[in-house]
Amino acid sequence: MTLPIAGRRALLAAPFLAPFASARAQTAEWPTRSITIVEGYPPGGVTDTSSRLVAERMTRELGQAVLVENRPGAATSVATTSVVRARPDGYTLGMGTTTLAINPAFQPTLTPREPQRELVPVGMVFRTPFILHVHPSVPATNLAELIAYAKSKPGEITWASSGTGAVNHLAIELFKRQAGIDVLHVPYRGGVPGALDLAQGRVQAMFSAVLEAVPHLSTGATRGIAVTLGQRLPNFPNLPPISDTLPGYEVTFWQGLFAPAGTPEPILAKAGRALGAATSDPDLRARLAEQGVELVTGDANQLRTTLASETQRWGDLIRQANIKPE
Repeated sequence: MTLPIAGRRALLAAPFLAPFASARAQTAEWPTRSITIVEGYPPGGVTDTSSRLVAERMTRELGQAVLVENRPGAATSVATTSVVRARPDGYTLGMGTTTLAINPAFQPTLTPREPQRELVPVGMVFRTPFILHVHPSVPATNLAELIAYAKSKPGEITWASSGTGAVNHLAIELFKRQAGIDVLHVPYRGGVPGALDLAQGRVQAMFSAVLEAVPHLSTGATRGIAVTLGQRLPNFPNLPPISDTLPGYEVTFWQGLFAPAGTPEPILAKAGRALGAATSDPDLRARLAEQGVELVTGDANQLRTTLASETQRWGDLIRQANIKPE
């Protein structure tokens, strides 16, 4: 029996079409096993805590375990590079932060060199501002007084950060430019030791993450001056935004969920819906708000826009201020 021409063509094409049909089926069924979210920070910090709480809520949404794996090192490059190199099948995702926007200009030899091309956004996770606080020996109770004091002692005010090129270091550089002051930057290996030295009077000022500032503010070891968000924080209603004095000033540390480039759109959409359910959970939002963390229910487009605009903003500042790794 001789098959019709159309039948012979279909028979010949079947072996080639089978893998594509299988891939479509796997995409439609995703996830069928556990998912790993790679985190570029050590356990215990705000990024790790939020990642685990979000992963727990996503587990309930997706019906498969969503696990967090910590791979700190090289300014989060170890973690993000592992995500870039992973199979784009939805089973390896990564938490990216503001560092993704800083590294291309600050440390261009680190990978990924082009995060906007090598990673695809799933959605926003959180943002958190910094609190500007000073040692009580500093004769300033508000931002105007602090700026005036710094102008009276150019290059003498010691201002701590969690490291050269860190977000709160760039916050200092931006503040200097807008306020027209000069201060002495003192980098630390992390925000906690910097805040501790501030409380002990070894340095005079610092932009600290809310969670790291609270212990010292609550005991009076440091004095709060302002916040880097464009509005007052619910837990610190007496601290005004810096933008009240320096219009347009705003600095936040943000985190978003990414996937390797090439991940199928249906998987990205499903992961995005699960993430949206997690970040809009009222109990989770309240729990993290106590730590000064605002969960952001933003889609992939919002994260894409945030990464692009922050890469441009911090890249410009790094080049203009000629900030180099130490």
